[in-house]
Amino acid sequence: MSTSTTMSSTTEPKKLHIAVFPWLAFGHIIPFFDVAKHVARRGHKVSFISTPRNIQRLPKIPQHLTPLINLVQIPLPRTEGLPENAEATMDVPYHIIPYLKIAHDGLEQGISNFIQTHKPDWIIHDFAPYWLPPIASSLGISRAHFSVFNASSLCFYGPTSPQGLDRYGVRTLPEQFTAPAEWIRFPSNMVLKSFEAKNLFDSMKQNASSVSDWFRVKSTVQGCQVYFIRSCRETEGKWLDLLQELQQKPVVPTGLMPPVVQARENKEDWSTIAQWLDKKKKATVVYIALGSELNLSQQDFTELALGLELSGLPFFWVLRKPSWSGNGGSGKLPDGFEERTKGRGLVWTTWAPQTQILAHDSIGGFLTHCGASSLIEGLQYGRPLLMLPCLYDQGLIARFWDKKVGIEVPRNEEDGSFSRKSLAESLNLLVVDEVGKAYRDGAKEYSVLFQDKDLHDSYMDKCVEYMENHVHA
Repeated sequence: MSTSTTMSSTTEPKKLHIAVFPWLAFGHIIPFFDVAKHVARRGHKVSFISTPRNIQRLPKIPQHLTPLINLVQIPLPRTEGLPENAEATMDVPYHIIPYLKIAHDGLEQGISNFIQTHKPDWIIHDFAPYWLPPIASSLGISRAHFSVFNASSLCFYGPTSPQGLDRYGVRTLPEQFTAPAEWIRFPSNMVLKSFEAKNLFDSMKQNASSVSDWFRVKSTVQGCQVYFIRSCRETEGKWLDLLQELQQKPVVPTGLMPPVVQARENKEDWSTIAQWLDKKKKATVVYIALGSELNLSQQDFTELALGLELSGLPFFWVLRKPSWSGNGGSGKLPDGFEERTKGRGLVWTTWAPQTQILAHDSIGGFLTHCGASSLIEGLQYGRPLLMLPCLYDQGLIARFWDKKVGIEVPRNEEDGSFSRKSLAESLNLLVVDEVGKAYRDGAKEYSVLFQDKDLHDSYMDKCVEYMENHVHA
């Protein structure tokens, strides 16, 4: 590897100061925090920047790393339309997220002051702060864009480089997203369903923050010097090569960063859950968790509940009421549902230790929204997936894994609705039926790769080495 410094291979690389700034969503904050811990393990100093409430909600830093990780709190400006104390996407309903983006853009001055005063060698940033690359560049600070999205999803969205945009242009109609992209030159099923394309189109347009997500991504990718991505060559080799070609930036995968089962402070909750799961037969329980930003309609919510009931399978359903929902939650359970499924099913309405639950032998299938972190956790323990994508790139993640480790819930292409009958049949196929054995076996095969901590750590080591070798390049 060429280096921008004249170190001999025996010299210890200079200890760096690396700032880390994720978007205000825990699906981003936690992977960025994992990156921060890995950088610190290599002896570098890290400043992890977020807002006070998000910093308070982080997992504990391992004691041996606390001297190297500085948690930097920058207050989120009060913003009209954003509830007080809302500092992450999980604190607000989906339609309020544009106001969170306005507040996030109000962090510009605080971030600018911090990096001006502390002059980190690198800043690792997310897709949202379109204003950050020029500020960091003017201060001589190197910039790494870290994407928590799949390489396959990012390739489908298309190029952000001037060359790529000149060659392929920008898709201007939702239906263009329901057909394969012309720049993907190998067979793939990366397409959106009509209802997903409409949702994506709405989010890509200018929103209340007056800056479209497309502009944010384009600016932060073009403004970086290296593109880190939560992926690995074993699952997405050809996609990583294509992404580098489309973005015209060095693309360096971080590995999948599989989570380690943490001993939780709240042992009482876990012992209640474990006792319940211990009574169930091996590989029979369906675990249902649809993310903290779930926005199912009442109709979909009802069909989901009645589909679980109809399936006859034991289930553990994590149904946390979002903090913003008052008593409404994400939907009202059908009358008598909990009584009719008592003993067979458990609806859990507080925080649940997902990794520990997925690791339990009784789990036979995972009904998931296909958030990247959830999917990694499910496959780490070899759980076959029933996929019900809801937002963002989740549909593309589902297409990528469909028929390899599970199946998608059959849905109406136009509005995304589904029926209790198709959900119940899909669950039985996945967990019980002989036909579903291929998916159960596929999930077990992938678990070997997803559990390989040494492999994923070695990817992260290469990212740190990249920063050591290209500082102020």
